[in-house]
Amino acid sequence: MTIHNFSRFMRGMSAGNRITGRGEALSDEQLRAAVPSIFATDAHESRSARFAPVPTITVLDGLRAEGFEPFSAVQARTRIEGKAEYTKHMLRLRHRSLTNTEGDAFEIVLVNANDGTSAYHMMPGFFRFVCENGLMTGETFNEVRVRHSGNAIGEVIEGAYSVLEDAPVVVDQVSRWKSIALRDIEREALAEAAHTLRFPTADEAKPAAIQADALLRPRRSADRATDLWTAFNVVQENTIKGGLTGRVRDANGRTVRRSTREVAGIDQNRSLNRALWMLTERMAEIKAG
Repeated sequence: MTIHNFSRFMRGMSAGNRITGRGEALSDEQLRAAVPSIFATDAHESRSARFAPVPTITVLDGLRAEGFEPFSAVQARTRIEGKAEYTKHMLRLRHRSLTNTEGDAFEIVLVNANDGTSAYHMMPGFFRFVCENGLMTGETFNEVRVRHSGNAIGEVIEGAYSVLEDAPVVVDQVSRWKSIALRDIEREALAEAAHTLRFPTADEAKPAAIQADALLRPRRSADRATDLWTAFNVVQENTIKGGLTGRVRDANGRTVRRSTREVAGIDQNRSLNRALWMLTERMAEIKAG
């Protein structure tokens, strides 16, 4: 995915309800209260008879049998009455043995909707406990994408195992990134590329709230390390979570303070996360060359 093409992904649906387990797996009761569309077993009434619903709870139960549990979930906002039970949602799962641990861990990311707004997606992810960063891998790894038609459930179940097979490969890639030391100029290049991804339409007339170097500001002392994995996490956290403050000139030429917002939309969060991962892959390739 090029920086030029990324802007078309920035139209993601805004997030509505969300819930995070804070180190503990989420129960069905907690999920039902916050993200009810996970439990839809049929399609929204707007869909035709050809639309094959994919009940996320069925997939979740299957992954639970493999030892994976949901630790966070978010559901897209909708103003259409009766659609909240079917709208787009995203789940992040990791193995139940990794509750309240340290370091980082492989995750499975699920995106689905039974109202026609999204195909079913499953992709590998990664979670960093110290900052509760939810990362998503790039296009190098398997992504399951199933349309809501035909034998959708069978394709989803088969695809789940292909994503699980990537776990050791993802872990190995992260391990390599931890061993790659970056110079200041390389960290700055990473931040500049991420800044362009996050603010693709910024210009002199409408500048971004922050400069690229703000994305390199560590939020904790442990993140002052200069390896590629740490630099990637600092940039990713600052890009996704927002909360950074900068100064820009408004239309009247006055200097005003602006703050960055969290990337809350499901589509935008996913696309930006994956683009940042691919950017880091490219940096690793350059360093290896």
